[in-house]
Amino acid sequence: MPVIKRPRPSRGRPPKGAERLSRQAILDAALEVIDAHGAAAVSMRSVAGHMGVDAKSLYNHVDGKEGLLDAVAEHLLTDIRLPEPTGALADDLRAIAQAFRRATLAHPQAATLVLTRQLSSLASLAPTEAVVSALLRAGFPPDEAVHLLRSFLAMAIGTLLREASADPTFGVSDDEGIARRRQVLENAGLPALTEAAPHLARCDHREEFDFAVDLLIEAATARQRR
Repeated sequence: MPVIKRPRPSRGRPPKGAERLSRQAILDAALEVIDAHGAAAVSMRSVAGHMGVDAKSLYNHVDGKEGLLDAVAEHLLTDIRLPEPTGALADDLRAIAQAFRRATLAHPQAATLVLTRQLSSLASLAPTEAVVSALLRAGFPPDEAVHLLRSFLAMAIGTLLREASADPTFGVSDDEGIARRRQVLENAGLPALTEAAPHLARCDHREEFDFAVDLLIEAATARQRR
């Protein structure tokens, strides 16, 4: 795991900047490490090195690496600007999904933290509360609202993780890459892939996310009518 090196602090006196050390400053530094090198690069040593302080001083503000990663995820979730509910299920779910996407992709390298860590702070539970509230208002019983919530989260997490760390297998957006990928698919000798090759070769992640959200909303509203 890479460590971002900065000059070692002098012994016998507080490291430069240590007097300004705070939880918020540590979270900001961790995000800078993530943005530059990915979530896997985060450690107490790498963040401390980025700040030019002793790693031990971070423990006064965060509870080790796992606590730091949880804190970063919660910090990002506080940036979700949840919309005011309208009472229209489709509109509310769509607006929540878009707010979730914007906050997640503000720091794409940190997407795995936001999407895969189970957190319990009020900030992290707010999106869940918003979705469940919309479903309950629409008349779903609590048990079915939870099933729909989990389907909604599975769709959002899977689609956003793909967008944040997209592989060429899922298609590309530049003309040269699309042409290259299309040729590979058409030369595979598989009739269904050959027919779908123009569409498989390109991927507009915003379009894919919107399609997945609409698909889930259509399923939810169909159940609502029943």
